[in-house]
Amino acid sequence: MVDDNELKKLRDAALPGPDAKARARALAAAMTAFDEKDEVAPQGMAARPRLTSRALTLWREIMQKKLIATPAIAGLVALPIAGYTAFHLMQEQRSAVDAGGTVTETLADKPAPARPDADVQPLAAAPSAEDLEQKVAPTMSAAKSEAAAPAGNMQAVPRRELARMKSAEISQAAPRAESEAADALARSPANTTLMAEPPAVAPAPLPADSMQPPEENRDRIQDFKTNPVRSTKADPVSTFSIDVDTASYSFVRRSLKDGLLPQADTVRVEEMVNYFPYDWKGPNNAETPFNTTVSVMPAPWNAGHKLMHVAIKGYDMQPAVEPKANLVFLIDVSGSMDEPDKLPLLKSAFRLLVNKLKADDTISIVTYAGDAGTVLEPTKASEKDKILRAIDNLAPGGSTAGEAGIREAYRLAQKSFVRGGINRVMLATDGDFNVGQTDDDDLKRLIEKQRETGVFLSVLGFGRGNLNDQMMQTIAQNGNGTAAYIDTLAEAEKVLVGDASSTLFPIAKDVKIQVEFNPEKVSEYRLIGYETRALNREDFNNDRVDAGEIGSGHSVTAIYELTPKGAAQQVDDLRYGEATTSNGGVSNADEYAFVKIRYKLPDADTSKLITTPVIAANEVPSFDAAGTDQRFSIAVAAFGQKLRNEDATAKFGYDRIQEIANAARGADPFGYRAEFLSLVRLAAAMK
Repeated sequence: MVDDNELKKLRDAALPGPDAKARARALAAAMTAFDEKDEVAPQGMAARPRLTSRALTLWREIMQKKLIATPAIAGLVALPIAGYTAFHLMQEQRSAVDAGGTVTETLADKPAPARPDADVQPLAAAPSAEDLEQKVAPTMSAAKSEAAAPAGNMQAVPRRELARMKSAEISQAAPRAESEAADALARSPANTTLMAEPPAVAPAPLPADSMQPPEENRDRIQDFKTNPVRSTKADPVSTFSIDVDTASYSFVRRSLKDGLLPQADTVRVEEMVNYFPYDWKGPNNAETPFNTTVSVMPAPWNAGHKLMHVAIKGYDMQPAVEPKANLVFLIDVSGSMDEPDKLPLLKSAFRLLVNKLKADDTISIVTYAGDAGTVLEPTKASEKDKILRAIDNLAPGGSTAGEAGIREAYRLAQKSFVRGGINRVMLATDGDFNVGQTDDDDLKRLIEKQRETGVFLSVLGFGRGNLNDQMMQTIAQNGNGTAAYIDTLAEAEKVLVGDASSTLFPIAKDVKIQVEFNPEKVSEYRLIGYETRALNREDFNNDRVDAGEIGSGHSVTAIYELTPKGAAQQVDDLRYGEATTSNGGVSNADEYAFVKIRYKLPDADTSKLITTPVIAANEVPSFDAAGTDQRFSIAVAAFGQKLRNEDATAKFGYDRIQEIANAARGADPFGYRAEFLSLVRLAAAMK
């Protein structure tokens, strides 16, 4: 039994003072119970504090103290808190972007990396009673300062990685802040009757990707006008440089396979025609570097017109007599090359070429990005593993100091120059020169100066969206070289392995063609293609004027559309333009035309001349009677004109082009002609 005296002592004793630790534990337990319905960070992730979270915490503390007793006043307090939160979210995004290249990403925008538990603030941690009283007392201006305080840890990231998120984050900030503040009010026990109706829901913003503008296409393509119909009486002579480039065909193919009809100026008809190997009759020995075959036949797209088909075939060197090669790989490793169809494809392409070379050939490698550097000094191809390792270690990054790279490549080519051999720089790039000499004319002058040393230049283009085709054409034409476009590894194999002899080993340079038409047989003519290779009449005999080169085994085709005399003309005759001779007639009246070709041997400075009259014996009675290769090449020429939307083939359908090409498919060991037929079908479907 309890002693009454003891009970009396307890009753009369003073109550002990409150324990601060116990009080804190009690408040923490209460706050945990109050927040049990709030969303917490997923397991394994650190807490993700955001400005709105601090605003809501302040709101709950205010409600806990019951400093705001009525729903009306509580609503007035909630709106400024939400507004301040949204405002400062937008201010942080905007100031970070304007500051200079990077934006800051809070933990609210990006999951925090795993950290030791000591660095993570527990979600259930509650302030002490003293801290709580200090937070409740300030006015609403203090609440604004609290909302504007920066969130915990900030992590700087590149601007490029977060640019896409900017618009979406800003557009979502205000409605999200208001929604979270309203949620807190609705869940608060002290304010269960604050809202009679649910708050209006803001419309969901569009995904960030849908608000991005389409990716800018920075391809630089040279624009040109289609060759016009010319009157023979007024302008009987046509002069142009040969073109053995193939870049246009590959570019057109890629466009069509991507589901797009190519831009007209990307279609250079002569490059499409010359893409294919043809079995033209070549010369019998190396003393004559090439042979010319001319045929005249009805034009399939205009029954009243004829086509004059000029086919040139270069002497095909045998591997045993191919000279030594001194090659410098000049490789663009700038940031723009960091795409699967650029540097990785480029590396695979050069690996194929290395495997093709002979043991005593020499290879050097120069790269250029922010500046130029020598990756591999001149090395014999017999050290294949060393060369391949150098290629494999290439990595993209930086701007594009193309001019410095070209100078260094020519320096190495001169360092290991092979007299009587092949000395060539092989530039592989997407064409983006933005450091040093970037003007096409400046680059042209630089290349012209270097070609006088006997070092030729070839250009291999890669990728899309940043392709500087205009620059590539300029420096290839003025560097006694060729330009090709590599869109697939199969194309790399064709250019660098299958066509390696014609790509690497020139048999003639500065090759020009001049055709004089006889006004007694031809009233009008039109050269199909070669618009970017046109020369002045007087350039033909000027050995200082540069022109194209022909490689070992190369085939070159040129096609003229002729209006025979007496057929309907598109150009009126000149009143005073009769072509006459001293005896009142026209000499060689039975000839259609006279074809002249000038060329220089690779190591010569003086040109030689080859002439071929075009007479009735060169004419075939019908288009179907023409050779297989002639008909196929004309089908390709028709396709190129069709893609350029030229008047001559406006009424000539894709079905007819396909019919001609299919009938003239002939031997097709590598499937090039079969692929052409598929491209015609694609273009027809898209048209």
